[in-house]
Amino acid sequence: MVTRVKASKRSAAASAAPQSHTHPDDWSHAVAGVLGLHGERMSKVDTAWLRMDTASNLMMIVGVWVLKPGIRYQDLRQRVQERLLKYPRFVQCAVEDAAGASWAADPTFDLDNHLIIEKLPRKPAGRAQDALQDRLAELTMQPLDKRHPLWQFHLVEHYNGGSALMVRIHHCIADGIALIAVTQSLMDGGAPPPEPHRHPPHHDGVAGAEEWLADAVLKPFTNMTVKALTAAGEGVAQSLGLLMEPQKGVERGVHGSVDMAKLAFHGLADMASLALMPDDSPTRLKGIPGHAKHVAWCPPIPLAEVKAVGKALHCSINDVLLSCVAGAIGEYLRSHGDATTDQEIRVMVPVNLRDMDKAYQLGNQFGLAPLVLPIGMDNPIERLYEIRRRMRGLKGSLQPLLAFGLLAVAGLLVKPLQDTMLGLFSRKTTAIMTNVPGPREKMKLCGATVEEALFWVPQSGTVGLGVSILSYGGGVQFGVVSDSGLCPDPQNIIDRFEPEFAKLSLVTLMLPWGEGG
Repeated sequence: MVTRVKASKRSAAASAAPQSHTHPDDWSHAVAGVLGLHGERMSKVDTAWLRMDTASNLMMIVGVWVLKPGIRYQDLRQRVQERLLKYPRFVQCAVEDAAGASWAADPTFDLDNHLIIEKLPRKPAGRAQDALQDRLAELTMQPLDKRHPLWQFHLVEHYNGGSALMVRIHHCIADGIALIAVTQSLMDGGAPPPEPHRHPPHHDGVAGAEEWLADAVLKPFTNMTVKALTAAGEGVAQSLGLLMEPQKGVERGVHGSVDMAKLAFHGLADMASLALMPDDSPTRLKGIPGHAKHVAWCPPIPLAEVKAVGKALHCSINDVLLSCVAGAIGEYLRSHGDATTDQEIRVMVPVNLRDMDKAYQLGNQFGLAPLVLPIGMDNPIERLYEIRRRMRGLKGSLQPLLAFGLLAVAGLLVKPLQDTMLGLFSRKTTAIMTNVPGPREKMKLCGATVEEALFWVPQSGTVGLGVSILSYGGGVQFGVVSDSGLCPDPQNIIDRFEPEFAKLSLVTLMLPWGEGG
């Protein structure tokens, strides 16, 4: 049992008083009537994420930081007040109305509703992580209160010789890439967001932040996406218009750039590919999710070793890690007696579509790229090279841009139609997978070192599995969040990542080095 500790009597009263009388939807409609046209309209993509919550999958980005030594509640509270609350979205409510949704200042904002002290149940020595994982799993299924800004921090002051900070932020506020800017602002040496119409300043206090953001995280994923965004001249909306009406691209190509016509036809082909994707393989990981989840993660694998294996086998770090994911899931299914010969599963990979300079503006600016993992390939080298081939194929794809456009269209529809439209994706997908390179050096928060940093993006529709890969501070960690009915033992998947990497390492060591150059 988890004990939630209130920071003050006032916070307890504030959080409890209104909840027994007013349904959040009733409150939303009431505020929308008062708000009228004075609120800031929410983008259609963000509106789609706001309305995508279901009883089985809540649209929250969930993360945990393990800190040593521990930090105090009051120090964290001061840091949040000084840095996080400078972002308007963290003091605004998401208010739905007939035309969509708006952002409106919370007239009763109280930090005690968002910054919570928790105590985990005692566990035997060496098992503290179990209690943290159990609590994090509970929080993934606990809705945020729509009468207030949609985020919460849960601080365990005393955890395994330090502290643990669990974070929940609704996806309508921002995507994972944008939240990196928020993360940097909270850390020692960070700063609040820049003033409007100014570029974010460079801060030397966070080691390596600018470099890894620019080189690894915030660059758009595909060359074709960059060309499409540039060709239209006015951002994603016109680029989508070009792709949806290829004849206009042909006409502009005749009178201007031939590349415009090529982009238009390429986009049409990718659109057809998205629409005609077959349903995913019927493994035990597919099905109708229930109302409970499990969370698990593994100790870090040294990033230097992953780089060495990738370099030796002429593959990227990403290829190596994805091969480990495919191998671990395949071994998990086989351990349960499932046949995996020639089996493949499709995962959706978020793809950044924003400029680095605009990350601090929050919101959602990403698409989704479908990646098919060959879980039935036992040979680790064969599997690695097949994944490398498929990843290279995605480099010329406009599918992430098209997926972003579909989310924008979904935000225009009434919720039942939105659910039907987005449900097509979940039937074709087994998992949502994120792979984010983090800072090379470990960060500090309130004087404490962030020893481990993990996060999970939400699964939508009937998707019941989420896999996250985060490189941070010289290590790589895998995390899994799963529906309890479809995958009740995600630790069984997690425990297979390191052995899969060990196979690749062993094969690499056995190569005939020095023979024939």
